[in-house]
Amino acid sequence: MAAEREVKLVGFSLSPFTIRAKIALGLKGVEYEYFEETFGNKSELLLKSNPVYKKIPVLIHNGKPICESMIIVQYIDDVCSGVGPSIVPSDPFDAAMVRFWSHYVDDKWFPSYLEVVKGETREAMIDAVREAIAMLQPLEEAFEKQSKGKHFFGGETIGFLDIAFGSYLVWIKAAEKITGLEFFDKLPNLSAWAECFWAHDVVKAVTPEVDAIVDFANILRARLNSPPPPTTN
Repeated sequence: MAAEREVKLVGFSLSPFTIRAKIALGLKGVEYEYFEETFGNKSELLLKSNPVYKKIPVLIHNGKPICESMIIVQYIDDVCSGVGPSIVPSDPFDAAMVRFWSHYVDDKWFPSYLEVVKGETREAMIDAVREAIAMLQPLEEAFEKQSKGKHFFGGETIGFLDIAFGSYLVWIKAAEKITGLEFFDKLPNLSAWAECFWAHDVVKAVTPEVDAIVDFANILRARLNSPPPPTTN
């Protein structure tokens, strides 16, 4: 990436969306300055850089902000074309497919996972885990077509869909620790993929500890299940 010293990332280290940007930057060997947001307190830099959604992550390249995690991943791959492994497939159909399944992960699977975090009782969380596991079956089947017999959805190297889904892996491990249920127990393709993804040096370098996610999930659960403040006239 040209002028790497001008690359900044605004994020929250426990966020899967920030993890996505970090993995893409790591795969391309881009050095960057990182700004950690405080949960529940949006910084002036964040509000200035993403005034529309006011969300992390934000990549700032030469003073220009790029928002939304998978748009950031695409941007990094485009700007760093020819450097390191390609993140988005060169074949238009393959590129369309990884975008389709990445959208499935965020639009269909992630809401089901959020119910695990929201669960007020262990029984509610277990029910939510079972539903989230059921939602993974299409990805289990898609892996055979996308991976072409290799280790990752992207083939021999981590690609767009690997980053999209893999960013949630530490959150999945946290849910497993909380509930005692294994997400990939009956999903052999995803189980093997998760081991390879988890072991990758770039992934290990940017992934928070599982216990930190467990603690944060407890904070989120309390916040999500707290009654709304009373209204005033």
